[in-house]
Amino acid sequence: MKSSKTTAAEDKDNPGTDIPERFEDAVAELEVIVAAMESGKLSLEDSLAHFQRGTLLMRHCRSTLESAEQRIRILQDGELKEFEADSSK
Repeated sequence: MKSSKTTAAEDKDNPGTDIPERFEDAVAELEVIVAAMESGKLSLEDSLAHFQRGTLLMRHCRSTLESAEQRIRILQDGELKEFEADSSK
């Protein structure tokens, strides 16, 4: 059975499939893609597939963060406030 997550190297023809559900998984995959591209060992075709997948993951991560920020605004009555850690503990 094939894993539900596809990497750019596994699916060059459709790099937009199977975006990880968890933000942390998307960031981890993005880090792997960046490292592979920075290595200079990818062919042009593989570099383009990795770039396309990385762009998709970056947009997904940005959207996830924007959604989280919106949820925080709603929880704080429309005003985004700085988080203050409780230093008394």
